[in-house]
Amino acid sequence: LAALLQPVKILVPLGLCCECGVVISPNPANICVACLRSKVDISQGIPKQVSVSFCKQCQRYGAVPSILLTGKLCKCEAKCMINICYSFLLCVLLKVRLVDAGFVWTEPHSKRLKVKLTVQKEVMNGAILQQVFVVDYVVQPQMCGDCHRVEAKDFWKAVVQVRQKTLHKKTFYYLEQLILKYGMHQNTLRIKEIHDGLDFYYSSKQHAQKMVEFLQCTVPCRYKASQRLISQDIHSNTYNYKSTFSMEIVPICKDNVVCLSPKLAQSLGNMNQICVCIRVTSAIHLIDPNTLQVADIDGSTFWSHPFNSLCHPKQLEEFIVMECSIVQDLKRKAGAGMISKKHTLGEVWVQKTSEMDTDKQYFCRTHLGHLLNPGDLVLGFDLANCNVNDEHVNKMNSDRVPDVVLIKKSYDRTKRQRRRNWKLKELARDRENMDTDDERQYQDFLEDLEEDEAIRKNVNIYRDSTIPVESDTDDEGAPRISLAEMLEDLHISQDATGEEGASMMT
Repeated sequence: LAALLQPVKILVPLGLCCECGVVISPNPANICVACLRSKVDISQGIPKQVSVSFCKQCQRYGAVPSILLTGKLCKCEAKCMINICYSFLLCVLLKVRLVDAGFVWTEPHSKRLKVKLTVQKEVMNGAILQQVFVVDYVVQPQMCGDCHRVEAKDFWKAVVQVRQKTLHKKTFYYLEQLILKYGMHQNTLRIKEIHDGLDFYYSSKQHAQKMVEFLQCTVPCRYKASQRLISQDIHSNTYNYKSTFSMEIVPICKDNVVCLSPKLAQSLGNMNQICVCIRVTSAIHLIDPNTLQVADIDGSTFWSHPFNSLCHPKQLEEFIVMECSIVQDLKRKAGAGMISKKHTLGEVWVQKTSEMDTDKQYFCRTHLGHLLNPGDLVLGFDLANCNVNDEHVNKMNSDRVPDVVLIKKSYDRTKRQRRRNWKLKELARDRENMDTDDERQYQDFLEDLEEDEAIRKNVNIYRDSTIPVESDTDDEGAPRISLAEMLEDLHISQDATGEEGASMMT
């Protein structure tokens, strides 16, 4: 029994190589591996040196002269880069079996990519031979066709024309920051700024439609689409169109005084017709300065019941607060809407700074009761001495129209600019017919960011290292953005150092 349990040794007969006579294990070719490799080269037909083009503009690799393959990388030793290199030899590698592929390290500035390939192939009576060799990819700088069209500035398939019929660009400045935050400008060929809007040019209609959908979600607007036939091929039934999307943003900006239609005011909770626009995001946010009642109007509601701004922003006048008292008990009407919790209703007596030599004062209610004190300066519209041409105001009773509508508290702009330790990024665009008033409007937008926290949540604010950090409020109590709300501006070096994450091409 013990003899039966012992392992049985199987003796494999050995043979001699028919070429060199070395003792080998039997194989279908009856030849040793060394002699087989000397007689058969399975890598024959596979090029050992391949030219690869590299576009410095879009950071893509490709085979000359075919179309570039998308492969934007920080370093070449990556899995997707292996796939790109393999695609260049796809036709010849179909005749062999690819076992393994990997990069051989090269100097970043050498403009060489070396890939070590391990392949197998059946040779001579079913014998399988495995061989390892290196393919050298020579990187040649060449601009791709897409970048050529971008640099030409005249190639586009679709354009999105964004317009707003107002004299202030606060909404456009806010929209610019949203585009930068969500990266909606990456697919644009060119951005052109004109007097009343922006034009976004794209190489495909799909990218333009994506921008249109983004604008509809961020600002109240409407659009019209059209296309023009450029060329056609009746044999292949193909057509070449240029598409145009015309976007119109509501003509209302922050700090505008508006007059609603009676029907719209009643549908919003019986609020007064004279309101102040405190914010424009995906909807128009209005507040009634007499009752603190707030309402949101979306784009479809606005186009059904349109209204205009009563006064131009340049018509803002400076008033000084003579007396201010807080309204404690406010009687609300039946069916009234929501009341703002961030504002305080106050009754104030104000006087124009230009009329200090007279004793003429104005009485009004305001939503800025929590900010105003006697002696403060405030900006507002003088409706009593203003020539207003509006159909809804003309139909109102004169006792329902306030003499003065206060908009915001006034601070020293020079000090605010000097102590502003943050900055914003801007879109790279072509500017034409620039207005000299743009700088003042941009400063107004920066002040709005400091005063309104709800708008700041949608904007990337970067720390300005050139200005020292101070307290969140200055001596005058002007609002400032805290350091916790700022981002550090990232600067990436363009030097090819060869370390991890460094760019290979210089």
